Amino acid sequence: MRPLPSLIALGAATSCQVVYAADYLNVAEAQQLLFPGAVATAHKVVLNEQQKEHIQSLAGVRQRFDEQAVWKMEQDGNQVGWTIVDNVIGKHEFITYAVGIDNQGKVLGIEILSYRETHGGQIRMQPWRDMFIGKTLQDKFKLNKDIPNISGATLSCRNVTDGVKRLLALHQVVLKS
Repeated sequence: MRPLPSLIALGAATSCQVVYAADYLNVAEAQQLLFPGAVATAHKVVLNEQQKEHIQSLAGVRQRFDEQAVWKMEQDGNQVGWTIVDNVIGKHEFITYAVGIDNQGKVLGIEILSYRETHGGQIRMQPWRDMFIGKTLQDKFKLNKDIPNISGATLSCRNVTDGVKRLLALHQVVLKS
């Protein structure tokens, strides 16, 4: 009767799925990478239904949440832009990322804060993230045209690309001065 517990333990061990999750940066670290030397001040953004609909019409992507994590970035007493932290779904789990947007609505950079998927972590690579620099809401943001796809990371690439476009729309609707 001794082998039975061993078989149960072996069955449990082989049926477990390996899950990868990695936190690469916290918000403050991402802010300093996006806006070196700038001071961040939390800026409460609560969206109403009309604003969410406007964001969707501009970006082609639905704004799911009523609240968005946003920080006003200042250097030497002057506003230099915004850091927006967002979550998009990868294949199964959330990808947390930050986007730096200047006052005119141009992407200054994108940083991956947390990646929780087993595949597709290549979106953290600097060359892929650099494809967003200089993008504005007027750009097309088409995966495989404006932003290259990464084989094995298609859903992550698509959802981060759509998320950045949505955050540019949020900037235009709510934050643009």
